[in-house]
Formats: sequence, structure tokens, C-alpha cells
Amino acid sequence: MAAIGLFQKGDNIFYAKVEDGDLYKLKGDVFSAPSFHKTPIAKKGFRTLVPVQPSKVIAVGLNYADHAAESGLEAPKTPLFWLKSPKSILPDGGKIEIPFEKHQTDYEAELAIVIGRSIRNVTPKAASRYILGYTAAQDISDRTIQKSESQWARAKSFDTFTPLGPYIETKIDPDCLTIQLFKNGQLCQNSSTSQMIFSCSELVSFISTNMTLLPGDVILTGTPSGVGPIESDDTLEVRIQGLAPLVNSVK
Repeated sequence: MAAIGLFQKGDNIFYAKVEDGDLYKLKGDVFSAPSFHKTPIAKKGFRTLVPVQPSKVIAVGLNYADHAAESGLEAPKTPLFWLKSPKSILPDGGKIEIPFEKHQTDYEAELAIVIGRSIRNVTPKAASRYILGYTAAQDISDRTIQKSESQWARAKSFDTFTPLGPYIETKIDPDCLTIQLFKNGQLCQNSSTSQMIFSCSELVSFISTNMTLLPGDVILTGTPSGVGPIESDDTLEVRIQGLAPLVNSVK
């Protein structure tokens, strides 16, 4: 594995590779053939930030047939996507805020793609060259709003509605990874990315024909079945095979 995170201590913010609890500081640009110092620094005392600050967050819907079925919707023939506010991003350990107490608000565990190079009109075969790596995410959803509107951006773009991180894994095959969500320690979602209708490469290719993707942009690849409601004091943990877990609480 090659996990890269963004860290802060005081006013110092830096990228580093994470190995066995130690940090190896980045030399140069994380999006341009990154290299790292050979001498580690102890991780103690550093705060983990969201690993990227994207120009846009693109969410893909109904990309698992079982989730489409539980939603009472037909699986799409082409990828279904919309934009989420970049301000909705929340770091590992952050608190998800429910804006309307009486609305139903749901968790959705997802694998996220992090774009590494500017990309437009690329083929699925070439798409992997433009991906920096992958990280864990959630697409928190206000179902009450979602069901009342024909488009879903507002229901999914409240501040804190996109937990993301903690690290970007740059060396992993995304096509057959276990993806799970635990709520208060109970397994609620349990599937594999092999069940995606459209693969990561197909998603990157398709989206790149509709808009230019920039380094740091994030694509949420959809959620499997088992989505459900959250409420204050819940703890949510996304576990994706080969990635560091993403843990957030709810208020």
C-alpha cells in the first residue's frame, strides 16, 4: 500500500506518506510524481485533514443494482451523476450535522476516486492513468428533501455531508474490494466493488466526456444496499478493503 495523507501541526500543513504509524514528508507536488523524505517523523501531535480540496465533488447514483432495487428505482443504462458542494467535505473524526431534526437522513458508504491529472474525453482503457488513488467516503443524504425534488444536489450538499479520507491509497485495484459500513459497531452494509454496474474506469471516462476533471477532484462511485437512517450520537465507520477506515460521529 502507499497511503498519502494531509496533516497539520500548528500553522504547518503538509502531505506525507503513512507507513506503520510514521509520516514521511512529501517532497514536491502530490499530483506530480511525488517522492518522500526517507527519514520519518512521528505521527504524534498532528491533525489529519481531508486529503484533498477538490474543485468539485461528483456523486454517482444507483451504481449497485441491489441499492437501486431497495430504492425502488431502475438501474441506470448510463452513469447517473450530479455535483455536490466541495464545502460538504468532512475529515475523518469530524461530526456529521443533521440540519433538520425531523427529516430522515441516511448514511451511504462509498469508494471515492481522487483525480491526479487534468482529464477530458479519455477512454476507459486510459482512465487509470489520470487517477491519483482512492479513499473511503460517505454520501450523507437528506431523504425527505431528496424525495421531494427532481434533482438531488441540495439533499446531499449540506455542510458535513461528504465524510472523506483519511488517506489516499495510490496502489490498489479498485475493482474487487470489500466495502462495509458499521453503525455503532453493527454491520449495516456489506458488499464488494465488483458489484458496481459501472467500474471506476468507466465512470472516469464517462464523466470526462461531460466536463473537464482537475487534479484533486473527487468522484463518489455509489453505495451498495443496506443504507439506513442516522441520528445524534451515532458512530459510523466505513471499511473498504486495503484502505484506512473512515470514522465519523453524528450530532
